[in-house]
Amino acid sequence: MRYLYFPGCSLKGSGKAYEESFLAVSRALEMDIRELDDWNCCGATAYMSVDEKKSYALAGRNLAIAERENLDVLAPCSACYLVLNKTQKALKEHQDLRRKVVNALKAGGLDYKGTVKVRHPLDVLVNDVGLDKIAARIRKPLKGLKLAAYYGCQIVRPYATFDDQHDPVTMDKIMEAAGAECVTWPLKTHCCGGSLTGTVPEAGLRLAYNLLREAKKRGAGAIVTLCPLCQFNLDGYQDQIARKFGRVDMPVLYFTQVLGLAMGLPQSALGIKRGIISAEAVLAGR
Repeated sequence: MRYLYFPGCSLKGSGKAYEESFLAVSRALEMDIRELDDWNCCGATAYMSVDEKKSYALAGRNLAIAERENLDVLAPCSACYLVLNKTQKALKEHQDLRRKVVNALKAGGLDYKGTVKVRHPLDVLVNDVGLDKIAARIRKPLKGLKLAAYYGCQIVRPYATFDDQHDPVTMDKIMEAAGAECVTWPLKTHCCGGSLTGTVPEAGLRLAYNLLREAKKRGAGAIVTLCPLCQFNLDGYQDQIARKFGRVDMPVLYFTQVLGLAMGLPQSALGIKRGIISAEAVLAGR
């Protein structure tokens, strides 16, 4: 199994623990992962409002580089995953746009044919690696650990390519293969506040608080997520949330961190201590 890894900006910055744990787990599962050569920012959510055609060329450049390798692209970041899929869909359905983007890429020595597949690690772990292989690699089952699996908005909307749009379960299955219990949690695809935490704090903080409070009510010891922005909002704003709505103190981890622990990988290789809300008590003895 060989894949090209598109880290995007977040996994090289605020989501560094995601990159560390994703790569550590990939190595342990004998996945052949190589970072996409000379990648650039996908543009995330703000780029469309600046210049739509240029934004598609920006994201298309990453796809064109990947096509030269003829390998699937893994995009762990939800925003990157969404934008790259959106770009592919737009270039397939709008020929005038495609022509302009292809011409722009050719000026940079690249070509785009639309052949590369953009995939998420959840998809690859469940459908390529397989739950049986993951379960066989577990060395320290997470028995007694209750988790709230949080998917966020972008991984299943609007492109539910590998999971159910309203009730996704792939992350739950991976956590259960690791020995943990995932609580029933209807808010698993509700918005975390996104960029509202920095632009309209009252709305953004309330959305994040609702998720934290509900996970606590459901008996979860921690939230596990797959999105760097979701992790940042739910972990990084808990002091502000406490001042406004009341303290929750809920650790927020990447699912790859938790899976890595169950596989017996050291915490230092998984970025466990990078979180603001300590997971030490929840993970004691693991």
